[in-house]
Amino acid sequence: MSSAPPSLDHEADAILGGDHTDPFGYLGPHRSASGLVVRAFLPDAIGVELLNHATGAPVTTARPVPGSGGLFIVPLDAPPPRPYRLRVAWRDSSTEFVDPYQFGSWLGETDLYLLREGTHLEAYRRLGAHPIVPDGVAGVVFCVWAPNAKRVSVVGDFNFWDGRRHVMRFHPGVGVWELFIPGLHEGERYKYEIKTRTGAILPLKADPVAQAAERPPETASLVARIDHHRWNDDAWLAERGRHNLYSSPMAIYETHLGSWRRRPEEGNRYLTYRELAETLVPYVKEMGFTHLELLPITEYPFDGSWGYQPTGLYAPTSRYGSPTDFQAFVDACHGAGIGLLLDWVPGHFPDDPHGLASFDGTRLYEHADPRQGVHRDWNTLIYNYGRTEVVEFLLNSALHWFDQYHVDGLRVDAVASMLYLDYSRQPGDWIPNRFGGNENLEAIAFLKRLNEISFARFPGITTVAEESTAWPLVSRPTYDGGLGFGFKWNMGWMHDTLNYMALDPIHRAHHHEQLTFGLLYAFNENFVLPLSHDEVVHGKRSILGRMPGDRWQRFANLRAYYAFMYGHPGKKLLFMGNEFAQENEWNHDQSLDWHLLGDPMHQGITALVRELNALHRRLPALHELDHERTGFEWIDASDRAASVLSFQRNGRAAGDHVVVIVNFTPVVRHGYRIGMPSGAPYREIFNSDDPRYGGSGAGNAGTLAPEALPWHGRDHSLALTLPPLAAIYLAPATD
Repeated sequence: MSSAPPSLDHEADAILGGDHTDPFGYLGPHRSASGLVVRAFLPDAIGVELLNHATGAPVTTARPVPGSGGLFIVPLDAPPPRPYRLRVAWRDSSTEFVDPYQFGSWLGETDLYLLREGTHLEAYRRLGAHPIVPDGVAGVVFCVWAPNAKRVSVVGDFNFWDGRRHVMRFHPGVGVWELFIPGLHEGERYKYEIKTRTGAILPLKADPVAQAAERPPETASLVARIDHHRWNDDAWLAERGRHNLYSSPMAIYETHLGSWRRRPEEGNRYLTYRELAETLVPYVKEMGFTHLELLPITEYPFDGSWGYQPTGLYAPTSRYGSPTDFQAFVDACHGAGIGLLLDWVPGHFPDDPHGLASFDGTRLYEHADPRQGVHRDWNTLIYNYGRTEVVEFLLNSALHWFDQYHVDGLRVDAVASMLYLDYSRQPGDWIPNRFGGNENLEAIAFLKRLNEISFARFPGITTVAEESTAWPLVSRPTYDGGLGFGFKWNMGWMHDTLNYMALDPIHRAHHHEQLTFGLLYAFNENFVLPLSHDEVVHGKRSILGRMPGDRWQRFANLRAYYAFMYGHPGKKLLFMGNEFAQENEWNHDQSLDWHLLGDPMHQGITALVRELNALHRRLPALHELDHERTGFEWIDASDRAASVLSFQRNGRAAGDHVVVIVNFTPVVRHGYRIGMPSGAPYREIFNSDDPRYGGSGAGNAGTLAPEALPWHGRDHSLALTLPPLAAIYLAPATD
């Protein structure tokens, strides 16, 4: 390539090579030694005219810089009209556009200060791609953090994916690059071309803060507006802010949108967000669940990760539709009285070349040392929680979902992997903290800040930790030394009880403590009892598949287990398919086995879950004191020989209680005596052995009058019939 004229050599060469650190200092309108000029770099152009944008009238013609291959200079006698357009002649066509290099910075001093400090709590309104109209000119402004890059350019179909054409403005000290490109619209595909300090061009990078992305396996980001949807949930949000979630019923239906239902007659395609609003939401409401929890819908490249390896923490996956479509789905949930929780993954990210890995040629988002920056289990990368900008990026993702999408909570994935520096690592493969311990102090600080800010800014939302260790005070306020989560999954309860239920009843007497141990710590945290997606994959079998015995006993065991779960303190969570006893393990590539509902036994499980949800909502004793010791009393936890448990759930009102008795053997027990809270009459309000659910019909009809016979340390008792492999609930008779 021939060099530019001597007076332009240095800067022109930098522009031509895509190396100029300040393209706005050279391109666009400037006062040069020879007077006013407008400079433009338009590779492959053969002629350029400057036009008045308002009138379209030509102002003057540019002259090419000889040998530059596209550098043009427009000499002017007076300042150019603002804004101005350029008419560019190509070999076989011409185009007109507004010159992006005439516009000032979109980021104000306050933005730059807060971004530099890491305290910009609405950075999602600045970073990313945003349609705007400065000076009456519509276009899109792009902002991206890449502090160690030599050059960053926006590329897309609009500029032939040529990184020389739209080099961005750099803000030193903040590390952010920005550029307003007039004439772009929603739906534009784009990425960032990044040149490292060593001069290497990286694989094109998707926008970390993109609002939308192409449908995988394509990887470009998409320009999107997320202000089209007109929300109808003001009343929901107002009530949510007044609502006490801890003393309210909470039964969660955990769902993977891509496999809840599909359209096999249409190539096994996914349902869209809007189709799910019309089908999934009414189903969840009809089944009586209070909340819907979605496996991650933040954009992700690999279906087999189920969303747990995201590359777009700000974009709802395009598999099911647009951001506006997802907002309509959330609105439909709220209109049906259903809260929406999202699984959210701030613990790790994949190393796909278009993603965050080595984003600007350095270990920007991840730790440089693999002993801190690589998850051995998943072969993914770990965020550097000690870096202010990374914490700001993650925090803003969470706030973005609460603000822009009105979600009601985030279930934070794999919290244990964030808390421990030696998580799933061998000795010598981790670096202690500054005190010599294994606690990840930076991750702990991030989680606390996440919870403090989220709860303060969005009244009534919640956060849920998937935390599998004995880390203390996960769901306690930070001012009490806790991590500040609203709830914690009770993984110990889940493992113990599932292991117990898998036993042949003849052996259960020797493992009775697996049912009772959880009550020793049940009130240390605000627990959710999860029977989640993790328990129905990877050879673990379905929940029904774990139940022992013949077909009738398997279903009876499952009914008893669900009834025990709903009687137990803690909020409830069932993964999709559990509510009708899916036989097979979950397969993310196909629909649930809905045909099973043609079988009366599976219909019975659905009816049972629906009734348990109804009781859970209707009876304060089953939810009001879920997290307080006064809400639970053992009646008899010691009858291991009969494998029977009995306990009492209490509400706040005097005398409000429900008695739960579960028989975990296939033996019908007649005349089984239970100490009762009072001598007042009772009724059997629920029986998992009811024929409506597929049971044998054993139980206790009519009004039950306790005798003045002390039992289990109580003044009155009842002699009951305990159905086989079943639970019964007793409540004071009201008539």
